[in-house]
Amino acid sequence: MAKELVQFRNLETHFHTSSGVVKAVNDVSFSIREGETLCVVGESGCGKSVTAMSLMRLVETPPGKIAGGEILFEGKDLLKLSKREMARIRGNDISIIFQEPMSSLNPVLTVGEQITEPLMLHMLMSKKEAKKRAIELISMVGIPRPEKIFDSYPHELSGGMRQRIMIAIALSCDPKLLIADEPTTALDVTIQAQILDLMRDLKQKLNTAIMLITHDLGVVAEMADYVVVMYAGKVIEEAPVLELFKDPRHPYTKGLLKAKPVINKKTERLYSIPGQVPNPIELEANCHFHDRCEFAMDICRQKQPPFRSHGNEKHKTACWLYEKEGDA
Repeated sequence: MAKELVQFRNLETHFHTSSGVVKAVNDVSFSIREGETLCVVGESGCGKSVTAMSLMRLVETPPGKIAGGEILFEGKDLLKLSKREMARIRGNDISIIFQEPMSSLNPVLTVGEQITEPLMLHMLMSKKEAKKRAIELISMVGIPRPEKIFDSYPHELSGGMRQRIMIAIALSCDPKLLIADEPTTALDVTIQAQILDLMRDLKQKLNTAIMLITHDLGVVAEMADYVVVMYAGKVIEEAPVLELFKDPRHPYTKGLLKAKPVINKKTERLYSIPGQVPNPIELEANCHFHDRCEFAMDICRQKQPPFRSHGNEKHKTACWLYEKEGDA
């Protein structure tokens, strides 16, 4: 088994607002192994992106603050590094692809300038060497006429091409971990498939670990080796992808899978999980899903369930349905 590259240990990331403290990431723990694609799944606002931004140390302070826990990268706690030490890792060992490439690329710099910058900064290449490598990268992500694209500006490219350029920039320094935050959300279906195929091919060639953040279970089924499900700032289930789809355990995970539309299946109406996500400022020390759960018991409203395996060591769940009497 591949060794652990990243370990989140009891991570707490809070945002201080005029209404109170939002615990966007609340005691989150999971690991990413070398060469593995781990998908983080959940509704908007569940803490997926904030977990990734905490890993990159890009949480804006104020209002945000990493309030506790550890993020170990190759055994080194990133939260204890200086800004200069973190800058050496960011974009070099760990890269990120954001979901909207137009707002991530600098509109006044050419594509070539934006790809060569990290190469000259982290890899200490000359301008000539960086240009040669940049053209290779543009070609590698499947864009024709790379020499012409090198001198183009972001607004001159299509959405799919811009996202490919973002992937080229992210992969320029051969990172050990690539974070992809909803990388296909703003793209049409055909381009989405091309981007996912590209990421899968590059992972196989480079053995880069991928942390893929998404709410699309179709993407999860296609890309993931391992899945982490988040709800209201907490991890509520994690398992290998086939195990999760075959035997989902948490009622929320079951609801997500049930809500997925199926082609050629005639139903009166798409299923949706009843109720609303709880107010992140008013979260209590109980199961945060209990108001929406058809299986909710008294203990669900009183205490948070422990997060642990029940039979299968790799399949962990936080749900009172799987706890034996007396465990509470």
